[in-house]
Amino acid sequence: MFMDSKYLIGNRAGRKLFKTVRDLPVIDPHNHVDVAALAANSNFTDLWELFGATDHYVWEMMRKCAVEEKYITGNASNREKFFKFAEIFPDLAGNPCYEWMHLDLRRYLGCDLEINAENAEKIWKLGKEKLARQKFRQQNIIEMLNVEVMCSTDDAVDLLEDHDKVNASFGRTVLRPTWRPDKAMKILAPGWNAYLDKLGTRFDRKIESLEDLFAALRLSHDYFAMHNCRASDHGIDVVPRAGQREAAERAFLAARGGGTPDPEEAQIYLYWFLREAAANNVRNNFVMQIHAGAVRDVRSSLFSTLGPDSGGDICDLYQNQIPGLTSLLDAFDGKLKCVLYCLDPGHQPELATLTRAFGANIRLGSAWWLCDSPIGMKRQLEYVGSVDLLSAHGGMVSDSRKLLSFGSRFEMFRRVLCDVVGHMVEMGQIPEAVAEKLVRKICYDGPKAFFRF
Repeated sequence: MFMDSKYLIGNRAGRKLFKTVRDLPVIDPHNHVDVAALAANSNFTDLWELFGATDHYVWEMMRKCAVEEKYITGNASNREKFFKFAEIFPDLAGNPCYEWMHLDLRRYLGCDLEINAENAEKIWKLGKEKLARQKFRQQNIIEMLNVEVMCSTDDAVDLLEDHDKVNASFGRTVLRPTWRPDKAMKILAPGWNAYLDKLGTRFDRKIESLEDLFAALRLSHDYFAMHNCRASDHGIDVVPRAGQREAAERAFLAARGGGTPDPEEAQIYLYWFLREAAANNVRNNFVMQIHAGAVRDVRSSLFSTLGPDSGGDICDLYQNQIPGLTSLLDAFDGKLKCVLYCLDPGHQPELATLTRAFGANIRLGSAWWLCDSPIGMKRQLEYVGSVDLLSAHGGMVSDSRKLLSFGSRFEMFRRVLCDVVGHMVEMGQIPEAVAEKLVRKICYDGPKAFFRF
């Protein structure tokens, strides 16, 4: 039956395992939560604001169903957007969005209705009524979802004042920042020079050389360390190969002078930037998270009207991540803790073997973005278990802007994990007691210890 106790778990051993991890606290090392909104601790006004206003997964599915843009990111009212969303929602069956939204409704809003045009009015009214309650203020939602640790994604110049407010409200360190210096890394981006000026102002120094930049970034990294940070994050299409630092310096000076650096030297700049970030992570004992492989903004009509993160990103099987990653990891062998995420499922095997080759400090992260579905997670877990060690899996991350994702996405992952491990139990591959310890380690103990939460 739809979303009953057997949901995603096709064996008895897996259902028994799920009972042992179902209620564990959430440890989320990577998300895109709106920290200012969380600090303000207001209520969501309606279900569109909760479900779709910031979610490019939803936007892409609505576009695929030929919904006009005004009902997605345009000037239609939230009510109109939700009703269009409900109208096409049955066509999303098979996509994880279909399951996430129903999980959100059932688990947290107490609504067992299927999302469709017929039920839209009832669901909308129920959502408006419930979301106005005290228990659905944003910080109360975090408590309701049993979130122990959540790591936002933050720019290197951020003051992190809202993080302090949130943690003061909770009386404990729930929200941790993540150091993401991508704007300083992307030397070919149009706003790079202006951003370096901003970085220099933030740390009261002129940035006229590569070493000036790295010195400012060290100050930023130390500032994050003082504010409960435990990880950095870096989004890059292909991790570049090693090259001479002099070439990186030339690229920096060319771009800083308003010119266009040599493309090959610009890639070497990226390598030395990541290398400096890795050195900072070793120094402050951060985990380095690398999200590689996204080909950004391929649909020019979306990018020109809505900008980045609007649903125009794809994966590419033919990227070669290995030369750059091996040179970076080899330079810090045994010192750097790193979690690797890839967008294309075809890259999972090479990253699994890479984490195996480099030992305990390098881990494969959860099936990311386009792989973040029951089938993507299952295939990854099955492969990792046969090539690397499931016990060294990086654990689940929500990678989401939606607060309820801490519930629905983590439940989906835990169910898929228990199905995979439960099948191994029933096939006689591992004892039940070992399986129980394994699923708990992946869901909670492992990431908590690895990230030092």
